[in-house]
Formats: sequence, structure tokens, C-alpha cells
Amino acid sequence: MEKKLYRSATDKMIAGVCGGFAQYFNMDATVVRLLLVLFCLLGGSGVLFYIICAVVIPEEPAGTEGGYTPYQDVSGYDPER
Repeated sequence: MEKKLYRSATDKMIAGVCGGFAQYFNMDATVVRLLLVLFCLLGGSGVLFYIICAVVIPEEPAGTEGGYTPYQDVSGYDPER
């Protein structure tokens, strides 16, 4: 399955950008947030980056939080088939 970058619907503080990057790169969201704060303190480019990402990156579709889709089961049973 192809990975897509979305703003997180569950792991968000403002717009879900850091949570989305954390899910995409399989990292802890706290690390991504700390990196963003570091970029903000080192010249302010982090604020502009966050605003652009919040506008451009779509929000995560309902039912796909963290890459888990509803009815995804280890037994292989899928009621949508």
C-alpha cells in the first residue's frame, strides 16, 4: 500500500501537521514537534513551513487513523468484500 502524507486527525495540537509527519516517517510526534520548535527558534522558518503545510496537506480521511482501516483484521475477514 502506498504511503500518503496527511494531517493527523487524532494526534494533533493545532492542525495535525506534526502528527501527520510523525505517522508518515514512523517517528514519535514529540520529536517532530521539538524539531519544529528548533526551526522556529533558528530563524522563524518553522512558522511559515507549518502554516503552508496546514493549508496544503489534506486532513486524514475518516477511518484511517494511524494507517489502520476499519474492519482490518488479522483473521483475513473483511465484511466489505
